[in-house]
Amino acid sequence: MYKFGPVQKKIMITLLGGVALGVSASPRQYFDTLRKIRKEWSKSNRYNFDRSLRRLSSEKLIEEKILPDGSFKLVLTSKGEEQARKLSLLGKSINFKKPKRWDGKWRMVIFDIPEKDRLFRDVLRSHLRELKFFKLQHSVFVSPHPFEVAILELTELYSAQAYVRVITAEKIDNEDSLKRHFSKAIGNSKNSS
Repeated sequence: MYKFGPVQKKIMITLLGGVALGVSASPRQYFDTLRKIRKEWSKSNRYNFDRSLRRLSSEKLIEEKILPDGSFKLVLTSKGEEQARKLSLLGKSINFKKPKRWDGKWRMVIFDIPEKDRLFRDVLRSHLRELKFFKLQHSVFVSPHPFEVAILELTELYSAQAYVRVITAEKIDNEDSLKRHFSKAIGNSKNSS
């Protein structure tokens, strides 16, 4: 992933926000996105903005589109959109709904990510911690919650499918200690006994 300065990050996220506005289904999402964009732009100056645009353009992350009326707009290239999606994930909370009842299955995430991709490794670990996965071993995390799809989407976004396995298991040999650890999460389930 590119090393972006603060203004470049804002430009990328703002352009991605425009994409998000275009596909947003609810007015509430529109206003939330606009509020975030407005707050971020109040901290930038014109010189940094112009310099950042030139760099993003030279890196082929943004491009000009000429409109029928002769004006133009800036848009993300496909490479730029991929980078902006990665940027938007960094430090972002994941709020997935946890089911009310445990289905009796464990979700395991196992990974062996090379040093050259340590950014993704750090992002993945951060999200696993945020999702309250339990660290079973060095690169093995477990949870009773069905977060398989979310983890696979994150992995695909970073093109790291070769390094990450997501396993759904019905039994783990040390499951009693895991049940104690997750007692609040699975306590109301008939399968937790």
